[in-house]
Amino acid sequence: MNKSETKTDRRTFLTGSAALIGAAVVSNAVSYARIPGANDRISLAHIGPGDRGQELDWIIAQHKTTHNVEMTAVCDLWNLHRERAVKQNSQYYGRAPRAFQYLEDVLALPDVDAVVISTPEHSHSPILKMAAEAGKDAYVEKPMGNVVAEAKAARDAVKQHNRIVQVGTQHRSEPYPRAAHDLVQTGALGDVTKVEIVWNYHGPRWRGRPESKKVREQDTDWRKWLMTKPYRPFDPQIYCEFRLYREFSSGIPDQWMSHATDLVHWFTNANFPRSVVAHGGILAWPDGRENADTFQALMEYPKGFLVSYSTSFGNDAPSFTRYMGKKATLVNHGGEGSPRYSVVEEKGNHEDNPDIDKLRPSTDILLAGGTTLPPMGMGDLTLEHTANWFECMRARQQPHCTVDNGFSHSVACIMSTEAYWSGKKQYWNAAAEMIQDHPPES
Repeated sequence: MNKSETKTDRRTFLTGSAALIGAAVVSNAVSYARIPGANDRISLAHIGPGDRGQELDWIIAQHKTTHNVEMTAVCDLWNLHRERAVKQNSQYYGRAPRAFQYLEDVLALPDVDAVVISTPEHSHSPILKMAAEAGKDAYVEKPMGNVVAEAKAARDAVKQHNRIVQVGTQHRSEPYPRAAHDLVQTGALGDVTKVEIVWNYHGPRWRGRPESKKVREQDTDWRKWLMTKPYRPFDPQIYCEFRLYREFSSGIPDQWMSHATDLVHWFTNANFPRSVVAHGGILAWPDGRENADTFQALMEYPKGFLVSYSTSFGNDAPSFTRYMGKKATLVNHGGEGSPRYSVVEEKGNHEDNPDIDKLRPSTDILLAGGTTLPPMGMGDLTLEHTANWFECMRARQQPHCTVDNGFSHSVACIMSTEAYWSGKKQYWNAAAEMIQDHPPES
């Protein structure tokens, strides 16, 4: 019996679980410990409730009645974030969640069904692997990983233990990208040969966080925070501004390009680039950061198209995304998360492409099939993604962004990062699931 075939609710399941677990393989038995039924509360624990974590706590609390969920535990190495999360969730649910410093203690809780992982990027995959092995479903922020071996290990653990994992590339759940995706699937664009993505920002992104002046080594556990990385002396800037430092994040690829490539993969039914080149540098903000503030990557895909991704933190020139097909071009006006889509028909193709009429440009919204989709804010958009996760947890079905999808966007970003730092073109060896600097043998 696998998870998707399990129909009993949790109470019935627990009554008869002794026989099942006794007959199960020991390494998989923990995966069957809790399966929330339709009327059971989903008990959540939040690991790493920092800045993004605060937003996720609010988003999840909006589901407390509609999806019968509660944040029953919070976990953070830093006492300031831990205490803040307790206070915040106490206000949402009317009672305080249990507080833990170490994730091992949270993963050992038998009454926790799932965990939310919003820790620094270098720890996403290692913690996801641990959560899966502990029998917990998970919502993990993007990127799912920034080391190929760790991302593979997390993916494999999730599949081995039959976990329901939603990766936090939430645009897959938003109504505007979903309508655009459906349009692309009709073939209305024709053969797509190039995708151009330009997302700009003017400012020293991630630098100057006030927390870096507050955190003290005695108030956290620096060695635990490092996870799989070698020891180095405590540095409050790395602790709070990790996205600027090469060992813990790639910066632009991990944060923004992960969203962009995930949408490309979804729209085009692609999985991994065949090859990647990248360039950039610290051209706008020479403030001690290690990661580029100006970055560009060019990815070739086996299906026969190029993806150009570019971000500058030194200029806020208008952002856009263009899917360029031989029949029409799909344009997303604005940067990451923009709901403004339109389709530009290539000359002479209108009569051959009636599906183009499903999308028409508007000032602020995408029109699909003659229906105006509702205007939504970023928090509302993420609501769709977390709701999908809760529904899939109960049904034991795969959510909108699976670990396979997360692994794919992680590989694209890791390839781009390696191309940037090495100065060499990088190739994906699909058979061996590894990145190399020469084409794989046929």
